[in-house]
Amino acid sequence: MGVNIHSLALVGKKAQLGENVTIGPSAILGDDVIIGDGSTIAPYAIIQNGARLGKECKIASFAVIGGPPQDLKYKGEPTLLEIGDRCDVREYVTLNRGTIESGRTIIGNNCMFMANAHVGHDCVIGDNCILANSVPLAGHVTLYNWVIIGGLTPVHQFVRIGDHTMIGGGLRVPKDVPPYILTGREPMVFEGLNSVGLRRRGYSSEAIDLIDKAYILIYQSNLNVSQAVARIKEELEQTPEIKNIIEFIAKSKRGIIPGPSHH
Repeated sequence: MGVNIHSLALVGKKAQLGENVTIGPSAILGDDVIIGDGSTIAPYAIIQNGARLGKECKIASFAVIGGPPQDLKYKGEPTLLEIGDRCDVREYVTLNRGTIESGRTIIGNNCMFMANAHVGHDCVIGDNCILANSVPLAGHVTLYNWVIIGGLTPVHQFVRIGDHTMIGGGLRVPKDVPPYILTGREPMVFEGLNSVGLRRRGYSSEAIDLIDKAYILIYQSNLNVSQAVARIKEELEQTPEIKNIIEFIAKSKRGIIPGPSHH
């Protein structure tokens, strides 16, 4: 099967289009663009130079994919935006390329970006992430896998958000969010485990119970974070999930979000 390009689309002569790609009227694609098999570009979407899309992606009308970084240091260097397979990008979403610092913005597979979401330069997003409407990620943000962020919640630059976290809508994310948890309130705090999400994804009751014990030490034991981590290493079985929590905290430069204060 070939490529279905509408006669009113503007497609760069050097753009590389896979099998079964559909491009709607008034869509604009640059020369330095790669679109994977089975992807659909809706009318009026713009795919700029440096964009690399995987297979079966859906780009809605008025999305701008691969725009230059919103960064004063950026001087027009060629950089990339790499998107995995089966991503769903809705209306007015903006996904920016990297700066010269890392050279690329990376997005994994099976991600959904609802209308007006924004991914800044040099972000790294894992698989199966969802940004609800109007969620902006600043530059250099890292989302691990299975992260869900509620609408209108901005994420500060250089923040890291761990696997299987769920972040409420209308909040602000100023610090790192460790894996497997729910967050809420303003300023943002730990609000317990994302146990519904974990169960849905096949985590056993034992695994969830162990994760819970780790976070009781971190957030409910009057220990500081390094003391809590030392206790976790001593007292808890070092399963992949527990190791993930310890490693995430060890790599944190901005510090992790606090627990709820008990006044």
